[in-house]
Amino acid sequence: MAKEERFEKAYSQSTMMGAIEIWIDKETGVNYLFRHDGYAGGLTVLLDENGKPAISETSEY
Repeated sequence: MAKEERFEKAYSQSTMMGAIEIWIDKETGVNYLFRHDGYAGGLTVLLDENGKPAISETSEY
């Protein structure tokens, strides 16, 4: 029985050496921005206009 994945990729944009992606935690709905370029990368939570974590409806995923 396959284990269900907790995160789902909602958006991806490729660049010459890397990519920009938005990942959504399916349990909490929190959106994360992941950026990688060559051998470097970083992950951060996306914020809304009030400085709070951007949250998607979890029923969408």
